[in-house]
Amino acid sequence: MARPHEVQRELLRQLLYRAKYTEWGQQFGYGAIRSPKEYAARVPIQHYEDLKPWIDRMMMGTRNVLWPGQVKWFSKSSGTTSGRSKFIPVSYENLRQCHIKGGWDTMTFFYHQRPDAKQFACKTLLMGGSLAPYEVYPKIIRGDISAIMIHHMPWFARPFFTPDFETALLPDFDVKIERIAHITSKEKRVVMVGGVPTWSVVLFRRILELTGKRHMLEVWPEFQVYVHGGVSFAPYKRQFRTFFPSDQVSYQEVYNASEGYFAAQDCLEEEGMALLLQNGVYYEFVPMSEWNAAQPQTCTLEEVELGKNYALVISTNAGLWRYAIGDTVMFTSLHPYRIKVTGRTRQFINVFGEEVMVENTDKALELTCTQTGAVVLEYTVGPVYLEGHEKGGHEWIIEFDKLPSDLEVFRHLLDRNLQRVNSDYEAKRFNDMAMTMLRMHVAPPGTFFHWLKARGQYGGQHKVPRLANDRRYLDELLAWLKKVPSAE
Repeated sequence: MARPHEVQRELLRQLLYRAKYTEWGQQFGYGAIRSPKEYAARVPIQHYEDLKPWIDRMMMGTRNVLWPGQVKWFSKSSGTTSGRSKFIPVSYENLRQCHIKGGWDTMTFFYHQRPDAKQFACKTLLMGGSLAPYEVYPKIIRGDISAIMIHHMPWFARPFFTPDFETALLPDFDVKIERIAHITSKEKRVVMVGGVPTWSVVLFRRILELTGKRHMLEVWPEFQVYVHGGVSFAPYKRQFRTFFPSDQVSYQEVYNASEGYFAAQDCLEEEGMALLLQNGVYYEFVPMSEWNAAQPQTCTLEEVELGKNYALVISTNAGLWRYAIGDTVMFTSLHPYRIKVTGRTRQFINVFGEEVMVENTDKALELTCTQTGAVVLEYTVGPVYLEGHEKGGHEWIIEFDKLPSDLEVFRHLLDRNLQRVNSDYEAKRFNDMAMTMLRMHVAPPGTFFHWLKARGQYGGQHKVPRLANDRRYLDELLAWLKKVPSAE
């Protein structure tokens, strides 16, 4: 944090040196690269499809392809934009010096802010995925990054972890949730839970059913912190307040993807997460103006500005080289460098020039729930296309945990709040000139849960897609709504 630019330049030098004798390093002349500028000029930005042939060979046991030696672990990416699985190499260095180190960084930040922290006196519950040998080459193990981290948990941390490893790594999510609920409902000293909010809500509800308690603090009276990541926590805040009705419970955000552990909240009272600059990841940033370019120009850490959206590009100690991860971030601080995740490069709506990002819809929904007392569980949004003389707009599908007293008032407030947080949307909505008032459907309880399950995106790190620039998710979900009684 004290010497960020020096640290990043030295990290890039080390990455290039380690990989210069790999097939990839030799193809791009890593041994001759002397600067970040030269690196960016020599190596094109890569997407998963570009690296897939190389990764496929690594998954068959081929050595020295993208990273020195043989990589035996691959994390299954659980992104929201594609039904197809992506498998990301996790080298020994990447596991130890990025993912596990990032976990220690997160805990260090929490202990620094909460001297009463009890992670090494009580229990921590981690909502993980599962692992399985690669059928074609069983020496290779594939699974969620959370499961890989749990499997490699240091021996001295294991006594403070719940549930047992066998349960934590079960492949059947229904069985796993049930067993975790039965085990942890009897654990009185759980002080920390980490996981994706969607599936944590499912677990907490089951525990309350089993125990008959009113809220989770009656089950775990010493509970201190919920560590979350993967999706914005804004839509879930009110729901978690009902689970943990105390100001003594903290919420810490982390940015731990299949590709690396990138950031963790170092100040619980401030927005943004500290970018982890010495954890085996070299960062570049693509300005929004370059997103559609064939070979976009990137910014280094020294060149970024506050308040602008950037697409994240990474080079890692697992052999991802100038890899466009698909996430968009914005800097909230430059001293030290702190970021917030604003969405996905494929999750936005800009059909009418409104440039709406996930951060905008999350914030508008949070404001509307505060004003109406409603509680939202999940939502997704897509465009309504221009047809004939009709104007376009946006269409929302929302699943409530607590309905507002007046759905029409909620809809108008939501539209007004989205205008407040996005001036482009406001301009297009002015006097209904370019866009009409948003449409809204109320999804019955369990809609998103069952929809994800039907798509094979059940449990683990899977997330509901918030936005799309087309109607693919909307139309799928609207078909689901026709099968069940409407709550509208």
